[in-house]
Amino acid sequence: MFVLQKMATISSIPLSVPFIKPYSTCFPPTRSRFTSIPNPIKVLAMYCKNRSLVSTASAVATDSSETAISLPNENSEQTQNEEKEKIVLPTNDSSERLLRIRHTCAHVMAMAVQKLYPDAKVTIGPWIENGFYYDFDMEPLTDKDLKKIKKEMDRIIGKNLPLIREEVSRDEAQRRIMAMNEPYKMEILESINEEPITIYHIGNEWWDLCAGPHVESTGNINRKAIELESVAGAYWRGDEKKQMLQRIYGTAWENVEQLKAYLHFKEEAKRRDHRRLGQDLDLFSIQDDAGGGLVFWHPKGAIVRHIIEDSWKRKHIERGYHLLYTPHVARADLWRISGHLDFYKENMYDQMNIEEELYQLRPMNCPYHILIYKRKLNSYRDFPIRVAELGTVYRYELSGSLHGLFRVRGFTQDDAHIFCLENQIKDEIRGVLDLTEEILLQFGFNKYEVNLSTRPEKAVGDDDIWEKATSALKDALDDKGWTYQIDEGGGAFYGPKIDLKIEDALGRKWQCSTIQVDFNLPQRFDITYIDSNSEKKRPIMIHRAVLGSLERFFGVLIEHYAGDFPLWLSPVQARVLPVTDTQLEYCNEVTNKLKENGIRAEFFHGERLPKLIRNAEKQKIPLMAVVGPKEVETHSVTVRSRFGGELGTMDVDDFINRIKSATENRTLL
Repeated sequence: MFVLQKMATISSIPLSVPFIKPYSTCFPPTRSRFTSIPNPIKVLAMYCKNRSLVSTASAVATDSSETAISLPNENSEQTQNEEKEKIVLPTNDSSERLLRIRHTCAHVMAMAVQKLYPDAKVTIGPWIENGFYYDFDMEPLTDKDLKKIKKEMDRIIGKNLPLIREEVSRDEAQRRIMAMNEPYKMEILESINEEPITIYHIGNEWWDLCAGPHVESTGNINRKAIELESVAGAYWRGDEKKQMLQRIYGTAWENVEQLKAYLHFKEEAKRRDHRRLGQDLDLFSIQDDAGGGLVFWHPKGAIVRHIIEDSWKRKHIERGYHLLYTPHVARADLWRISGHLDFYKENMYDQMNIEEELYQLRPMNCPYHILIYKRKLNSYRDFPIRVAELGTVYRYELSGSLHGLFRVRGFTQDDAHIFCLENQIKDEIRGVLDLTEEILLQFGFNKYEVNLSTRPEKAVGDDDIWEKATSALKDALDDKGWTYQIDEGGGAFYGPKIDLKIEDALGRKWQCSTIQVDFNLPQRFDITYIDSNSEKKRPIMIHRAVLGSLERFFGVLIEHYAGDFPLWLSPVQARVLPVTDTQLEYCNEVTNKLKENGIRAEFFHGERLPKLIRNAEKQKIPLMAVVGPKEVETHSVTVRSRFGGELGTMDVDDFINRIKSATENRTLL
């Protein structure tokens, strides 16, 4: 939660390995070397039509087992109803063979690089979620260089060289590294505490410090199931003050069919990339003149945000939450009390001197909500107290880690805090789970991965309250009937938590929702209540977010729907199109009537009808109302739907009523 490591700064980010992390509500959990990213491999289905993405009345919690990608069957005609070949893609967790292949591929790639570029210095080369990478200190590489490296890798694999494990003393390892003039290996050796030192050889031609595991020989790798994907810049040890390295990313699979399925998925993910769609559909931008990681919501994107916010507020008010608005800055002392200045300073912006006092842009909303709680003396009869805010926060991120809407420097959290009694924890957690399901379902997310993290070795709070809180979280999940996994010792030091990842149309997992019990901030801010015996007691504090960050959630929505938003969420619901200029006046009347009835409509003309229709299709407008002489005469429109095809001619009032009904019920027209 408190201590954060600097992440690697990447000068360009490959599609398959985005640096994306979910945003936490209070102090973020400790950041590992690799940030949390959606799993791009566990793909349930390749949805080609957005009409497949209709929310259902209930959600299911899933486990993290391997799943399948649907690929067209090349031996049959590709029709909409054709049978699809299911390709099951294993993961590093589900297949030790795959993990060994990927780890060995990293070594083979490093060997190939040093054979082609003898002056290149090697650093580290781990397996990752969809393949492997290796960092080199060398001159910048190009795509043409990657082809040469892959060709050399194929040659090494074809020689069927054995992978040989050797144990040596620290002094012997040091002697060999010095003889090879590999300074990065020496630094890695110094960080290894265990002895003896293990080395892996590829035949008698190349070796590296490594603990394994690997395949028995390079011949166990299918060279046709490997592809080098991209090259990027990465600072050594993730420190921007250190040497910029060349990082080569590759993907590796057990067979060619798996590689094809992965590449098919990758192309679909590229088609859905929110950064490209955000520009094509004029939804948002990040302006260089304003600075990196700062999001500009364009009119269309702002409309979608308004719809999200309006729905979020209504549902929270219905559930007994009090809405708040709090300042974007506060005196620095507030963040000293909260602990952020001691443990989170590297992710906070510099302080501002205002009239001889230091002020700080807020990185979190939690201390503000506590101050509102403390404004009066609370009684046990007042509980539970639920407060919620769409609060914008600011966090410093390295420029190389910024990634569209997924990693930004200013973002708005759907933040809420619940102050309650010990015996209310279970019911409040269950209420949060129900609210989370209700909100996520309306956006089309009905499959979740749920994790419960328990007390770590170092924690604040008595054993008794930890046990009660953890049991309450478990009981709430059991009552909900959701499958969940327990991450023993994976909780924040301030309390146990539940993390929920939503699954998008490509089967990728995105962490948005989190529920955290906090024993730390109530103590730091000394918040109390008066119990039934007129004694002061400390309340339980629960942090929770459903969507996480509005910016990040919007990016997920764009990719989930490929920009093809459902009617109720679409920034423009209907576009009125004339057959000729003689219908302009009537088209204006229709457009105005649609707007008067709360329908997001616009009127386009000036081109031939086929081009007007094509442009509306490119802009992913759900409904087109075509107007010709007959429609003017009968006071009607002919409706064309992106999802339902030609819907025929209908009276304007009927058209309006059908849009209203579909919007209210979150259905198609």
